[in-house]
Amino acid sequence: AAVDDVGWKQLERLVAEAVLRFDPERAEAERQRVSDHRHFDIDEPSDTGHVVIHGLMDAADGHDLDEAVTRRAILLGKCGDDSSMDVRRSKAAAELARQDLSLDLLFADSETGEVIATAPGRKVTLNVHVTDATLTGDNPVARCEETGGPVLASQVKEWLQAPRTTVIVRPVIDLADCVPVDSYEIPDRHRARVQLRDHTCRFPGCTVKATRCDLDHSVEHARGGPTCPCNLVPLCRRHHRAKTFSLWRYVTVQPGHYLWLSPNGRHFLVSPKGTKVLATSRRLDPDDY
Repeated sequence: AAVDDVGWKQLERLVAEAVLRFDPERAEAERQRVSDHRHFDIDEPSDTGHVVIHGLMDAADGHDLDEAVTRRAILLGKCGDDSSMDVRRSKAAAELARQDLSLDLLFADSETGEVIATAPGRKVTLNVHVTDATLTGDNPVARCEETGGPVLASQVKEWLQAPRTTVIVRPVIDLADCVPVDSYEIPDRHRARVQLRDHTCRFPGCTVKATRCDLDHSVEHARGGPTCPCNLVPLCRRHHRAKTFSLWRYVTVQPGHYLWLSPNGRHFLVSPKGTKVLATSRRLDPDDY
């Protein structure tokens, strides 16, 4: 064929084929390099309660995923969903995820084939906080603990109407409740109060969710510190170790407000408003705040 008859796409394919044919070792090395960077990422939720998904997959895996999502989207249309194909594909991907989470996974012995363990499918839990004003329609905003931000009541309604959804209504948790226990182990009710109060790791600038953090006794339990929400602080594992094994120190000014001292003498005040660097040349006392 004449060069003028070859389009850019065809030319790219011809070049790729030539590389594979005449330099297969280089092509394989490049394939392995790209394969080592495969990923599947879900960004933080936006203000509208949506997320952007992007990733890199093996071509065959991507084809299978596309086929599965397309098939499920077509079925949704046949079942009466009049959304656009793009919207139905988005819904289909979510349904595939929920279906996978409901499966029981079986593990077999590699030599005998005997099933030796089972791992029941995990249930996904969303903790949504609403007020009486939200329920009556006077306030259209709720808060989702897992996304870390506000969501519209209309979106919460859509979540509750999803198939196989179980709704559990829990009593209001009084964050000011402060009833210590004698043991070092932290009761679930205390853990929930601390996580709802502080939301994230309380190390300066850290944004790891409190639900993924250790709970540190601000005043060590061995030194008489109570196991009580007022003495418990969420710290991610990295910063918990920094506080324990390095010269980072903090004191609780009041529940939810923490004064940190860095190894080089800088002071940080961590509060529900964020982290504030304190410009001072002297060592501060928590009574200053």
